[in-house]
Amino acid sequence: MSDVTPPPPPAEQPATPPTAPATPAYAPAQAGPKQALSLTSFILGLAALVFSWAIGFGFLVAAAAVVLGFLGKAKEPQAPKWMWLVGIITGFVAIFIALIVLIIWIVALASYGSLMNQYGDFSY
Repeated sequence: MSDVTPPPPPAEQPATPPTAPATPAYAPAQAGPKQALSLTSFILGLAALVFSWAIGFGFLVAAAAVVLGFLGKAKEPQAPKWMWLVGIITGFVAIFIALIVLIIWIVALASYGSLMNQYGDFSY
């Protein structure tokens, strides 16, 4: 045998090596431009066109679209211009249609009342 002494055993390693703080795999998304008022005006303007035939409801939705459109124009300069512009335009068009429908209903009911006074009840 030889007189060589074996080397000492290596010091024990920790179970998990220390690591640097984890870096995210992707960068967090940048916040887009604030456009809630403009988008709401756009959606309400389109809904107002659809519901403009409903006497009270269409007018209220159209008025909300116009108000939110002007608020979006003033408070959200970074929002796309077309959003609040479409909301304002469709809101005014829906208000016009709602007023025409209201006038038609008033004339129709007044005519019906006049016919009732002139000819009496139509049931036999």
